[in-house]
Order: sequence, then structure tokens, then C-alpha cells
Amino acid sequence: MAVTDAYCAATGLSTSRVSTLIFNDGKRLDAIREGKDLYTSRFEHAMQWFSDRWPDDGKSWPLGVPRPAPTPAQSAHQPEAAQ
Repeated sequence: MAVTDAYCAATGLSTSRVSTLIFNDGKRLDAIREGKDLYTSRFEHAMQWFSDRWPDDGKSWPLGVPRPAPTPAQSAHQPEAAQ
């Protein structure tokens, strides 16, 4: 959730919008925050999504959270890009 919060703060997108972009479910990230579970594959997908789209404007990835290497072919910095 630290990555979600930092990403939303850096981009100005709401948690609901980011949740929709990642999971096609605007309530999924809030459900996780409230203690719901997530399959490992969906977690990995979400972390890769954040890494591929992390803003390049000096906002740091949260300390203590491992960041996957960005996908080379990913068009970076396009939060609205299709999944």
C-alpha cells in the first residue's frame, strides 16, 4: 500500500482510478487496505505495473519496498496506458 499511496501522491490519480487501471476493479486496492487477500500473481502484476509507470519527476519509490526492474518495452510515464 506504500507504493499505491506514493504513486497516487506523485501522479494525482485516485486510489480507485489506479485500482481500475491495474485490476479492472476500482475497489480492489481499498479491499486490500482493509485486509482482503490477493493472489501472488496479481500482486506481482500490480508491482510491475507501478514500476513500469513510476513517474520520473523526482518522486522516490518507497524505501524498504523491493522494486521490480521496469519492463524495457514499456512506454513509461503513461498512467492511463492499457494493461
